Amino acid sequence: MRDSGLNQPEVDATGRVRTRAAGERALVLGGGGSAGNAWLIGVVAGLFDAGLDVTRADLIVGTSAGATAAAQITGAAPAGLLADILAAAPRQAAGPAGYGGGRAAAGTVADHLERTARIIAAAEDAADMRRRLGAAALDLAAASDGSWQARWRATVAARLPRQRWPERAVLMTAVDAGTGEPVVFDRHSGVELADAVAASCSSGVPFGIGGRAYIDGGYRRNENADLAAGHRRVLVLSPLGGRTRTPLSWGMQLAAQVDELRDGGSRVETVLPDGDSLEAFGGNLMDPSTRPPAARAGYAQGRALAGRLAGFWG
Repeated sequence: MRDSGLNQPEVDATGRVRTRAAGERALVLGGGGSAGNAWLIGVVAGLFDAGLDVTRADLIVGTSAGATAAAQITGAAPAGLLADILAAAPRQAAGPAGYGGGRAAAGTVADHLERTARIIAAAEDAADMRRRLGAAALDLAAASDGSWQARWRATVAARLPRQRWPERAVLMTAVDAGTGEPVVFDRHSGVELADAVAASCSSGVPFGIGGRAYIDGGYRRNENADLAAGHRRVLVLSPLGGRTRTPLSWGMQLAAQVDELRDGGSRVETVLPDGDSLEAFGGNLMDPSTRPPAARAGYAQGRALAGRLAGFWG
Protein backbone atom coordinates (compact mmCIF):
# COMPACT_ATOMS: atom_id res chain seq x y z
CA MET A 1 0.00 0.00 0.00
CA ARG A 2 1.27 3.47 -0.92
CA ASP A 3 2.62 5.54 1.94
CA SER A 4 0.05 8.33 2.16
CA GLY A 5 1.55 9.91 5.24
CA LEU A 6 -1.43 8.68 7.26
CA ASN A 7 -1.12 6.38 10.24
CA GLN A 8 -3.39 3.55 9.10
CA PRO A 9 -4.19 -0.04 10.01
CA GLU A 10 -2.09 -2.51 8.01
CA VAL A 11 -4.07 -3.74 5.00
CA ASP A 12 -3.39 -5.98 2.03
CA ALA A 13 -3.89 -5.18 -1.66
CA THR A 14 -7.65 -5.66 -1.38
CA GLY A 15 -7.87 -3.18 1.47
CA ARG A 16 -8.56 -5.90 4.05
CA VAL A 17 -6.90 -5.64 7.43
CA ARG A 18 -4.01 -8.07 7.85
CA THR A 19 -3.82 -7.95 11.63
CA ARG A 20 -5.86 -6.39 14.39
CA ALA A 21 -5.76 -6.77 18.14
CA ALA A 22 -8.53 -9.00 19.44
CA GLY A 23 -11.46 -7.28 21.11
CA GLU A 24 -14.78 -8.30 22.57
CA ARG A 25 -17.46 -6.35 20.66
CA ALA A 26 -17.50 -4.48 17.35
CA LEU A 27 -20.31 -2.44 15.79
CA VAL A 28 -20.34 -2.00 12.00
CA LEU A 29 -22.46 0.76 10.44
CA GLY A 30 -22.97 0.50 6.69
CA GLY A 31 -23.82 3.18 4.16
CA GLY A 32 -27.23 4.00 2.77
CA GLY A 33 -27.70 7.70 2.13
CA SER A 34 -29.85 10.10 4.08
CA ALA A 35 -32.51 7.51 4.88
CA GLY A 36 -29.90 4.95 5.86
CA ASN A 37 -28.21 7.29 8.30
CA ALA A 38 -31.53 8.07 9.98
CA TRP A 39 -32.39 4.37 10.14
CA LEU A 40 -29.04 3.61 11.79
CA ILE A 41 -29.65 6.27 14.44
CA GLY A 42 -33.16 4.94 14.96
CA VAL A 43 -32.02 1.34 15.40
CA VAL A 44 -29.28 2.33 17.86
CA ALA A 45 -31.72 4.50 19.80
CA GLY A 46 -34.32 1.73 19.87
CA LEU A 47 -31.80 -0.79 21.15
CA PHE A 48 -30.60 1.71 23.75
CA ASP A 49 -34.09 2.49 25.03
CA ALA A 50 -34.77 -1.24 25.31
CA GLY A 51 -31.69 -1.67 27.50
CA LEU A 52 -29.00 -2.58 24.97
CA ASP A 53 -26.25 0.04 24.55
CA VAL A 54 -24.22 -0.82 21.45
CA THR A 55 -22.53 2.59 21.38
CA ARG A 56 -19.97 1.30 23.91
CA ALA A 57 -18.55 -1.23 21.47
CA ASP A 58 -14.80 -1.77 21.64
CA LEU A 59 -14.63 -0.91 17.93
CA ILE A 60 -16.99 1.00 15.67
CA VAL A 61 -16.58 0.82 11.89
CA GLY A 62 -18.39 3.45 9.80
CA THR A 63 -18.79 3.66 6.03
CA SER A 64 -20.33 6.57 4.12
CA ALA A 65 -23.58 7.46 5.93
CA GLY A 66 -22.45 4.98 8.56
CA ALA A 67 -19.30 7.05 9.10
CA THR A 68 -21.54 10.00 9.91
CA ALA A 69 -23.54 7.79 12.28
CA ALA A 70 -20.34 6.54 13.93
CA ALA A 71 -19.26 10.12 14.65
CA GLN A 72 -22.74 10.98 15.88
CA ILE A 73 -23.29 8.08 18.30
CA THR A 74 -19.83 8.55 19.84
CA GLY A 75 -20.51 12.26 20.34
CA ALA A 76 -24.09 12.40 21.62
CA ALA A 77 -26.76 10.26 23.27
CA PRO A 78 -28.91 8.17 20.88
CA ALA A 79 -32.14 9.68 22.21
CA GLY A 80 -30.96 13.20 21.43
CA LEU A 81 -29.81 12.24 17.94
CA LEU A 82 -33.18 10.63 17.25
CA ALA A 83 -35.04 13.66 18.58
CA ASP A 84 -33.02 15.94 16.29
CA ILE A 85 -33.99 13.90 13.23
CA LEU A 86 -37.66 13.91 14.15
CA ALA A 87 -37.66 17.65 14.89
CA ALA A 88 -35.76 18.75 11.78
CA ALA A 89 -37.56 20.77 9.13
CA PRO A 90 -38.08 19.05 5.76
CA ARG A 91 -35.21 19.59 3.32
CA GLN A 92 -34.68 19.33 -0.43
CA ALA A 93 -33.73 15.98 -1.93
CA ALA A 94 -29.99 15.45 -2.12
CA GLY A 95 -27.48 14.45 -4.77
CA PRO A 96 -24.87 11.71 -4.77
CA ALA A 97 -22.17 13.47 -2.77
CA GLY A 98 -23.30 11.88 0.47
CA TYR A 99 -26.38 11.89 2.63
CA GLY A 100 -28.22 15.18 2.55
CA GLY A 101 -25.77 17.00 0.29
CA GLY A 102 -28.57 19.23 -0.92
CA ARG A 103 -27.34 19.43 -4.50
CA ALA A 104 -29.98 17.67 -6.58
CA ALA A 105 -33.12 15.61 -6.65
CA ALA A 106 -33.85 12.01 -7.59
CA GLY A 107 -32.94 12.50 -11.25
CA THR A 108 -29.35 13.33 -10.38
CA VAL A 109 -29.15 10.30 -8.08
CA ALA A 110 -30.42 8.10 -10.92
CA ASP A 111 -27.86 9.64 -13.30
CA HIS A 112 -25.10 8.99 -10.77
CA LEU A 113 -26.17 5.37 -10.30
CA GLU A 114 -26.32 4.83 -14.06
CA ARG A 115 -22.88 6.37 -14.58
CA THR A 116 -21.25 4.34 -11.82
CA ALA A 117 -23.04 1.18 -12.95
CA ARG A 118 -21.37 1.51 -16.36
CA ILE A 119 -17.99 1.88 -14.67
CA ILE A 120 -18.58 -1.16 -12.47
CA ALA A 121 -19.69 -3.24 -15.47
CA ALA A 122 -16.53 -2.34 -17.40
CA ALA A 123 -14.17 -3.19 -14.52
CA GLU A 124 -12.21 -6.43 -14.37
CA ASP A 125 -12.22 -6.70 -10.59
CA ALA A 126 -12.71 -4.63 -7.45
CA ALA A 127 -9.29 -2.98 -7.67
CA ASP A 128 -9.91 -1.99 -11.29
CA MET A 129 -13.35 -0.67 -10.32
CA ARG A 130 -11.85 1.55 -7.63
CA ARG A 131 -9.28 2.97 -10.03
CA ARG A 132 -11.93 3.68 -12.66
CA LEU A 133 -14.34 5.25 -10.18
CA GLY A 134 -11.54 7.38 -8.75
CA ALA A 135 -10.51 8.60 -12.20
CA ALA A 136 -14.11 9.44 -13.08
CA ALA A 137 -14.51 11.35 -9.81
CA LEU A 138 -11.35 13.34 -10.50
CA ASP A 139 -12.74 14.23 -13.94
CA LEU A 140 -15.88 15.57 -12.25
CA ALA A 141 -13.73 17.62 -9.90
CA ALA A 142 -11.72 19.05 -12.79
CA ALA A 143 -14.93 20.18 -14.46
CA SER A 144 -16.24 21.89 -11.31
CA ASP A 145 -15.38 25.30 -9.90
CA GLY A 146 -13.95 23.77 -6.70
CA SER A 147 -16.46 25.46 -4.38
CA TRP A 148 -18.11 22.16 -3.49
CA GLN A 149 -15.26 21.13 -1.19
CA ALA A 150 -15.79 23.89 1.38
CA ARG A 151 -19.58 23.61 1.23
CA TRP A 152 -19.53 19.84 1.68
CA ARG A 153 -17.05 20.05 4.55
CA ALA A 154 -19.22 22.64 6.34
CA THR A 155 -22.34 20.51 5.77
CA VAL A 156 -20.69 17.43 7.26
CA ALA A 157 -19.20 19.32 10.21
CA ALA A 158 -22.64 20.73 11.08
CA ARG A 159 -23.98 17.19 11.44
CA LEU A 160 -21.44 16.14 14.03
CA PRO A 161 -22.10 16.67 17.75
CA ARG A 162 -18.35 17.04 18.31
CA GLN A 163 -15.51 17.99 15.99
CA ARG A 164 -12.86 15.87 17.70
CA TRP A 165 -12.30 12.15 17.32
CA PRO A 166 -13.58 10.14 20.29
CA GLU A 167 -10.92 8.59 22.51
CA ARG A 168 -12.02 5.18 21.31
CA ALA A 169 -11.42 2.83 18.38
CA VAL A 170 -13.44 4.22 15.47
CA LEU A 171 -12.55 3.42 11.86
CA MET A 172 -13.87 5.22 8.77
CA THR A 173 -13.31 4.00 5.25
CA ALA A 174 -12.56 5.76 1.98
CA VAL A 175 -10.79 5.13 -1.33
CA ASP A 176 -7.92 7.21 -2.74
CA ALA A 177 -9.29 8.62 -5.99
CA GLY A 178 -5.82 8.99 -7.47
CA THR A 179 -4.68 5.42 -6.96
CA GLY A 180 -7.84 3.44 -6.24
CA GLU A 181 -6.29 2.17 -3.02
CA PRO A 182 -8.51 1.66 0.04
CA VAL A 183 -7.87 3.94 3.01
CA VAL A 184 -8.94 3.55 6.64
CA PHE A 185 -9.00 6.67 8.84
CA ASP A 186 -8.86 6.67 12.62
CA ARG A 187 -7.94 9.16 15.34
CA HIS A 188 -4.25 8.46 14.76
CA SER A 189 -4.36 9.25 11.03
CA GLY A 190 -3.68 12.97 11.36
CA VAL A 191 -7.01 13.76 9.69
CA GLU A 192 -9.75 15.81 11.33
CA LEU A 193 -12.97 13.97 12.10
CA ALA A 194 -15.14 16.06 9.77
CA ASP A 195 -12.68 15.49 6.92
CA ALA A 196 -12.68 11.71 7.45
CA VAL A 197 -16.49 11.63 7.44
CA ALA A 198 -16.69 13.90 4.38
CA ALA A 199 -14.27 11.67 2.48
CA SER A 200 -16.12 8.48 3.42
CA CYS A 201 -19.41 9.99 2.16
CA SER A 202 -18.13 11.37 -1.16
CA SER A 203 -19.62 9.12 -3.80
CA GLY A 204 -19.68 11.79 -6.51
CA VAL A 205 -17.04 14.55 -6.56
CA PRO A 206 -13.98 13.49 -4.50
CA PHE A 207 -13.10 15.17 -1.23
CA GLY A 208 -9.57 16.50 -0.80
CA ILE A 209 -7.40 16.04 2.27
CA GLY A 210 -3.73 17.01 2.38
CA GLY A 211 -3.20 16.98 -1.36
CA ARG A 212 -5.03 13.67 -1.93
CA ALA A 213 -8.61 13.17 -3.08
CA TYR A 214 -10.95 10.50 -1.70
CA ILE A 215 -14.22 8.84 -2.66
CA ASP A 216 -16.87 6.84 -0.82
CA GLY A 217 -15.68 4.10 1.53
CA GLY A 218 -18.41 1.79 0.24
CA TYR A 219 -16.20 1.19 -2.79
CA ARG A 220 -13.69 -0.56 -0.53
CA ARG A 221 -16.29 -3.15 0.43
CA ASN A 222 -19.98 -2.54 0.99
CA GLU A 223 -20.21 -2.55 4.80
CA ASN A 224 -16.49 -3.10 5.52
CA ALA A 225 -17.38 -5.54 8.29
CA ASP A 226 -14.09 -7.34 7.72
CA LEU A 227 -12.38 -4.47 9.55
CA ALA A 228 -13.85 -5.97 12.74
CA ALA A 229 -11.72 -9.10 12.32
CA GLY A 230 -10.40 -10.34 15.67
CA HIS A 231 -13.44 -9.26 17.66
CA ARG A 232 -15.45 -12.00 19.32
CA ARG A 233 -18.87 -10.48 18.63
CA VAL A 234 -19.65 -8.34 15.61
CA LEU A 235 -22.98 -6.59 15.10
CA VAL A 236 -23.55 -5.27 11.58
CA LEU A 237 -26.29 -2.74 10.77
CA SER A 238 -26.73 -2.59 6.99
CA PRO A 239 -29.22 -0.02 5.63
CA LEU A 240 -28.71 -1.48 2.14
CA GLY A 241 -29.77 -4.90 3.38
CA GLY A 242 -26.51 -6.58 2.40
CA ARG A 243 -27.08 -5.88 -1.30
CA THR A 244 -24.20 -5.19 -3.66
CA ARG A 245 -23.85 -3.59 -7.10
CA THR A 246 -20.75 -5.64 -7.90
CA PRO A 247 -20.34 -9.24 -9.11
CA LEU A 248 -20.58 -11.73 -6.25
CA SER A 249 -17.27 -13.25 -7.35
CA TRP A 250 -15.55 -10.06 -6.15
CA GLY A 251 -16.57 -10.78 -2.55
CA MET A 252 -17.72 -7.23 -1.82
CA GLN A 253 -21.11 -8.31 -0.44
CA LEU A 254 -21.97 -8.54 3.25
CA ALA A 255 -22.46 -12.32 3.12
CA ALA A 256 -18.82 -12.79 2.09
CA GLN A 257 -17.63 -10.51 4.89
CA VAL A 258 -19.72 -12.38 7.44
CA ASP A 259 -18.30 -15.71 6.26
CA GLU A 260 -14.76 -14.36 6.68
CA LEU A 261 -15.47 -13.11 10.18
CA ARG A 262 -17.03 -16.41 11.23
CA ASP A 263 -14.15 -18.35 9.71
CA GLY A 264 -11.89 -16.22 11.91
CA GLY A 265 -13.82 -17.17 15.04
CA SER A 266 -16.18 -14.20 15.39
CA ARG A 267 -19.84 -14.50 16.24
CA VAL A 268 -21.76 -12.24 13.86
CA GLU A 269 -25.28 -10.85 13.86
CA THR A 270 -26.67 -8.69 11.07
CA VAL A 271 -29.59 -6.25 11.21
CA LEU A 272 -31.20 -5.44 7.86
CA PRO A 273 -34.15 -3.10 7.27
CA ASP A 274 -37.50 -4.81 7.81
CA GLY A 275 -40.59 -4.22 5.68
CA ASP A 276 -41.67 -1.07 7.52
CA SER A 277 -38.17 0.39 7.25
CA LEU A 278 -37.95 -0.32 3.52
CA GLU A 279 -41.31 1.36 3.01
CA ALA A 280 -40.07 4.38 4.97
CA PHE A 281 -36.98 4.62 2.74
CA GLY A 282 -39.09 5.23 -0.35
CA GLY A 283 -37.48 5.26 -3.77
CA ASN A 284 -34.59 7.67 -3.07
CA LEU A 285 -32.29 6.98 -0.14
CA MET A 286 -30.67 10.37 -0.65
CA ASP A 287 -33.91 12.28 -0.04
CA PRO A 288 -33.76 14.00 3.39
CA SER A 289 -37.56 13.96 3.61
CA THR A 290 -37.27 10.22 4.31
CA ARG A 291 -35.27 10.77 7.46
CA PRO A 292 -38.08 11.06 10.05
CA PRO A 293 -40.00 7.99 8.84
CA ALA A 294 -36.77 6.00 8.43
CA ALA A 295 -35.67 6.92 11.96
CA ARG A 296 -39.06 5.96 13.42
CA ALA A 297 -39.04 2.63 11.61
CA GLY A 298 -35.46 1.96 12.72
CA TYR A 299 -36.35 2.81 16.30
CA ALA A 300 -39.26 0.35 16.30
CA GLN A 301 -37.05 -2.31 14.74
CA GLY A 302 -34.30 -1.72 17.30
CA ARG A 303 -36.68 -2.02 20.23
CA ALA A 304 -38.11 -5.22 18.79
CA LEU A 305 -34.67 -6.76 18.29
CA ALA A 306 -33.14 -5.81 21.64
CA GLY A 307 -34.26 -8.92 23.47
CA ARG A 308 -32.87 -11.27 20.83
CA LEU A 309 -29.58 -9.41 20.56
CA ALA A 310 -29.03 -8.99 24.30
CA GLY A 311 -27.70 -12.50 24.77
CA PHE A 312 -25.41 -12.17 21.76
CA TRP A 313 -24.03 -8.78 22.79
CA GLY A 314 -23.63 -9.85 26.38
